[in-house]
Amino acid sequence: MARVDRTATARRAQLFDQLSDLFRGDGFAHLTLDEISARLHCSKSTLYTVAAGKDDLVRAVTVHFFKSATDAVERAVEAERHPGRRVGVYLEAVGDQLSAVSHQFMEDLAQSPSARQVYETNTAFAANRVRELIVHGVESGAFREVHASFVADAAAATMVRIQQREVYRATGLDDAQAYRELAALITTGIAV
Repeated sequence: MARVDRTATARRAQLFDQLSDLFRGDGFAHLTLDEISARLHCSKSTLYTVAAGKDDLVRAVTVHFFKSATDAVERAVEAERHPGRRVGVYLEAVGDQLSAVSHQFMEDLAQSPSARQVYETNTAFAANRVRELIVHGVESGAFREVHASFVADAAAATMVRIQQREVYRATGLDDAQAYRELAALITTGIAV
């Protein structure tokens, strides 16, 4: 029985990876379940094992994407031991993860209520993580004395604007580029 469970779990993980690759590359708004199943060479009933319909599928794949991205970002932060570089590494790593997605995927995220909610939740988490990294940097002496909550709030406001595509419309920077610019702005602004 355990072997069957592991096989099913492995197949489900593989399916999510394939769905994530498809959505990140092509977006998802224009795809029907029939097109998705054809592109992945699986049946629609296989897709129904992970979600009840397209909106649920979009939400589940978006959660999968952000969980994978968060894991990669945290690995990058953990690899950096210097507290003064960790916030920059964090934001750069977010940019790296977002650089792997298409413009269409980001537009579809912004237009889909369920996917947008997942992105908003992850943006709020990221803003809190930036605050934690700034506080740690100030406490360790790696950053000058700043009001960490204010800097984090300013970062959070920018991150929300990035997520809502406002930065893209105002500057032409895609989300990945915007996160890299935010990393440079914050780390330069709070350096000792």
